[in-house]
Amino acid sequence: MTNTDMEKVVDTSDDWIQQRTGIKARHIANDTETTSYMASQAGKNALAAGGLRPEDIDAVIVCTSTPDNTFPSVAASVQAQLDIPPCQAFDLQAVCSGFVYGITVANMFITTGQAKRVLLIGAEKFSSILDWDDRTTCVLFGDGAGAIILEADENGQGGLQDRGVLSTHLYADGRKKDILYTSGGPATTKTSGFVVMQGREVFKHAVTHMADIVEETLVANDIKPADIDFLVPHQANIRIIEATAKKLDMPMDKVVVTVDRHGNTSAASIPLALCTAVNDGRIKKNDMLLLEALGAGLTWGAALVRF
Repeated sequence: MTNTDMEKVVDTSDDWIQQRTGIKARHIANDTETTSYMASQAGKNALAAGGLRPEDIDAVIVCTSTPDNTFPSVAASVQAQLDIPPCQAFDLQAVCSGFVYGITVANMFITTGQAKRVLLIGAEKFSSILDWDDRTTCVLFGDGAGAIILEADENGQGGLQDRGVLSTHLYADGRKKDILYTSGGPATTKTSGFVVMQGREVFKHAVTHMADIVEETLVANDIKPADIDFLVPHQANIRIIEATAKKLDMPMDKVVVTVDRHGNTSAASIPLALCTAVNDGRIKKNDMLLLEALGAGLTWGAALVRF
């Protein structure tokens, strides 16, 4: 759905959307393309890319704020749809920061010996919780799913040259919950509600927290911005992405940007951006990547990984 298409739905314009967000288009799932359907398609692609079979997976984690049902979990549906044998399967909800939180949890499962291979998916159908009469929010979000597989490696040396998760840094501050939330929920309105957002407040906190989390990650790993091969940020707003790149003194050709074609896909945005850059050949084996995101909660976090 392009910005021109959006002009037919709500009082907006292509120029207004692009100038404020950098978004040119987004994808909207149809009625049969549920979150579990999209998640399963992404999971199937990840298995194929890794040359793995369903029985090779020990755990399924789906990061989402838009499940098909309140329960069972999307992860359980994915496990069944992909014919993965009975295993650990659950959803994780940290909204736009979900995938960074998910990487942290998946890494813990592996390092504690709970699983050898974890299928980690970010999947969202945000179009189902948008007020399509609210031009300040409905133009921002899209639907999609992306997946990765994390695998244990007994040959690692425990250093920055190892492939895998090098460090993660997570935060939440529920005192800021009123600047980005949904207007409903099972225990309150008995409905999912719609997205409500104070855009300027979210932007201000995003720029501040992303700068802080980037600095924390650099210090924790004793690295310089130049050591990072690619920044793979949450795709919410091009201005936030550019501000983070400026903090790193990183040229934009080292920043993976898909917000123009995907819009904000919440927990799916980082894996979708990662998939795009891997498929087009930019990101290669052994590249060091910095993933970072901020979402409702507020939640925010970063993960330093070597691909």
